[in-house]
Amino acid sequence: MSEAFPKISKVTYEGKTTKNPFAYKFYNPDQMVEGKTMKDHLRFSCVYWHTMRGNGSDPFGVGTALRPWEDGTNSVTNALKRADVFFEICQKLQLPYYAFHDRDVAPEGNTLKECNANFDKVAAHMKELQSTTGVKLLWGTASLFTNARYVHGAATSSNADVFAFAAGQVKKALEVTKELGGEGYVFWGGREGYALLHNTDMKRELDNLSRFLHMAVDYAKKIGFKGAFYIEPKPKEPSTHQYDSDAAACLNFLRQYDLLKDFKLNIENNHATLAGHSFCHELQTCIDAKALGSIDANSGDPLLGWDTDEFPYDITQTALAMLTILNGGGLTTGGVNFDAKVRRASFTPEDLLHAHILGVDTYARALTIAAAIRADGGLKDIVEERYTSWNSGVGKEIEGGKSNFENLERYVFEKEAANGLSDNISGSQERILSYINSFV
Repeated sequence: MSEAFPKISKVTYEGKTTKNPFAYKFYNPDQMVEGKTMKDHLRFSCVYWHTMRGNGSDPFGVGTALRPWEDGTNSVTNALKRADVFFEICQKLQLPYYAFHDRDVAPEGNTLKECNANFDKVAAHMKELQSTTGVKLLWGTASLFTNARYVHGAATSSNADVFAFAAGQVKKALEVTKELGGEGYVFWGGREGYALLHNTDMKRELDNLSRFLHMAVDYAKKIGFKGAFYIEPKPKEPSTHQYDSDAAACLNFLRQYDLLKDFKLNIENNHATLAGHSFCHELQTCIDAKALGSIDANSGDPLLGWDTDEFPYDITQTALAMLTILNGGGLTTGGVNFDAKVRRASFTPEDLLHAHILGVDTYARALTIAAAIRADGGLKDIVEERYTSWNSGVGKEIEGGKSNFENLERYVFEKEAANGLSDNISGSQERILSYINSFV
């Protein structure tokens, strides 16, 4: 197949003064940051669903995207052609990884056997493309939410046959992910939740969800799949209540059902804000539980109340996210996955490249800012100063498990009778924000 972008060569680093719209201003893959290259820190990944299957439609209008490689069918032949274009995009952008849902890459059949046969044909071609381009699979997953059978959920469905079909679908997706050398596998419960509590047996649904995930763990071991398992939290949309609403809810579920040892979380910025949290909050929640696996890099529009999946562009917000990640030891699995789509009005094929260049440069610049803040050490000093009372005396005794209510009451009585209790230290919020701004 001829190139889809014959006039665009490989996108390379040209520095922030470049006027070339198809060049990186801040992403220099080989630049060393805290002892690792930018490429190794960020592990960028392109997603198949938005990049190749997004058509610019929304609830109020039909698709606008111009995609010359599409022939108007959802055939295996067109899927193979689509794969060629996708790997050309990844290669020209120098993105080392990609991610997919099973139904993104291959058309759905009328039966599970037909679905699997279609998937196998396209997966074989993708394996060849991986070999020729060097692009690797970050993670795979199964679409357990688009087909009408999943109207009541998949692993949490009120219909046992639907649960069984979903199991068969994930079984195949795991096999293909392993065959393609995938480094992980994601479970996103797109419809694992409920619209009305009073027609829902919530305990049974959650119990069945845990059974489904335990089956997946068992099957991965059986076939020798060594990749990480991730759960991706998301609140609301489409269900009134999603069981995987935020990081804390997912971690609580994993602990309750003895799955935490087998799973980490894939945290998405836009999902965090929909849950009423900041991206940093969700990242820190995972880090504190030793469960941060991977991230979906996007952003939401603060004026809209749904999952808009915009490419990241806010330098300060992204720098704070990277600061949180670096403070937590960096990404040891997974990567920075661009689960983002071009805007409806950005409908040309070239807009796909411009969007990814924006996202890559945003995260590259954020990485260097976060590293500079860490090297300066000022923010760390401010935090340590606030908690000095816990480093000795009664604070150290409390954290060492050597206190109880009785001796703490006695401590207060004695302090009040002597010099009084110690004063609080200011949170210095404005000082901290000014400090952060000085690096941006």
